[in-house]
Amino acid sequence: MKKVEEEAWLAEASSGGLITALVPVLQKQGGVWIGWSGAVGDDENIELALRNAEAESGYELKAVQLSKEEVHNFYNGFSNEIVWPLFHDLQTICNFAPEYWETYREVNRKFSAVIKDVEEAGDFIWVHDYHLMNVASELRALGSSAKTAFFLHIPFPSIDLFSKLPWSKQLLSALLEFELIGFQTVHDRHNFIQCASELMPELEIGEDGQLIRIMTEGRVVKVGYFPISIDFDAFVASAMMPAVERKATELRQMNPDGALVLGIDRLDYTKGIPLRLRAFHTLLSRHPELREKISLIQVVVPSRENIPEYDALKTTIDQLVGQINGEFGKPGGWVPVWYVYGKLTKTELLAYYRAADIALVTPIRDGMNLVAKEFCASSIEVDCILILSEFAGAAAQLGDGALLVNPYDTDGVADALLQAYLMNPQEKRSRMKSLRASIRKHDIFRWMRDFMTAAGEEERTFAQAGQSAKSAPDAGTSSHAKEASGVIAP
Repeated sequence: MKKVEEEAWLAEASSGGLITALVPVLQKQGGVWIGWSGAVGDDENIELALRNAEAESGYELKAVQLSKEEVHNFYNGFSNEIVWPLFHDLQTICNFAPEYWETYREVNRKFSAVIKDVEEAGDFIWVHDYHLMNVASELRALGSSAKTAFFLHIPFPSIDLFSKLPWSKQLLSALLEFELIGFQTVHDRHNFIQCASELMPELEIGEDGQLIRIMTEGRVVKVGYFPISIDFDAFVASAMMPAVERKATELRQMNPDGALVLGIDRLDYTKGIPLRLRAFHTLLSRHPELREKISLIQVVVPSRENIPEYDALKTTIDQLVGQINGEFGKPGGWVPVWYVYGKLTKTELLAYYRAADIALVTPIRDGMNLVAKEFCASSIEVDCILILSEFAGAAAQLGDGALLVNPYDTDGVADALLQAYLMNPQEKRSRMKSLRASIRKHDIFRWMRDFMTAAGEEERTFAQAGQSAKSAPDAGTSSHAKEASGVIAP
């Protein structure tokens, strides 16, 4: 929610892979999205803004209000100072403050109370992401008997990392209250099963086809992996729009005789932006013949503002861009790095994708990374190449067509940039066609069907004769109709 006047609010979609993935599902299927409004404290005008937004979105919206202290301890604290860095292999920057855990439990209880209020017989609650791992446990404590499932959009850490969490067993027990737990990759599922078997040796764990079954207190919990994706056809159609074509042409004209490399990320220390800039510096240092022939467009979308680590990250990025442009740039002429800090419109985003010759997607750790898939879907000329971090979840699916790199190996990333620049058009087209075919086959709707099938909820998917479902991001929600499912998100 964004305050536009003293008493008026405007509902805006936030950025991120979860939103990108779930919105097409909700628009086709309908449902209820329960999440934090983004505002601090109670404000009755928020409900009016949500009702206005519902008319355009095609699904219901229900807000959970958080106090200033809850936002600090739950969202900035436990979620983003503990879980986010720990699950991304960055335990050295975790802040294991006890009050964060207490508030995390309280906020999950608050979400659960909202769900319980709207819950009806036969509802299916689909909870999304690391902010709400306690929801099923809290729902059970409130007497709910609704069927629940959970999907983690970020990586799940190894036992060596997860056991650093002072509340690891409590969190694991809470997760095992869900009937189905879904992860992005088989590696993430393996880590979870290893944590469960070592921290809770009393569990009975066995395989059932592609699912793992865990017996706990007379219940069966299914655990699977479901690589999330995008609405491929929608991206293709949007990328072909005349406004996108015009904007892409304008971007190409800024460096008409050179190659354009694209990096586009939220401001986050897991995205590897400083390492990427250092790799580009290495490329220009080692290969002076490429100067004035290749430029990097680095788009950084603001996120989690006013958090010290993110402010420091932006300063580092600013300095590296200044260093590269100062060392190699031509006054009034060639600019090595075009640095864009701010949000993009959909047209601008698609134009950047279409204008780029090379996409440089190099997170140091990522659950999936949908930017890689969006780039491929939008590259309708199929004359470009994807360089992808081997530590992104997408690498498992896209590794055959992309050039995989270790983002910490700046020399190796520079070599991959050179390889991509010199690659012949035939190989580029072959690789991109392969990537696009894979993403088209495994799109967001297949992800939805696979998850719902594993949950035993096939009849709820929109693929089954017009039945509807309900969803909400980063928190659990329930549906208002028997033929609906609920999704919850922060």
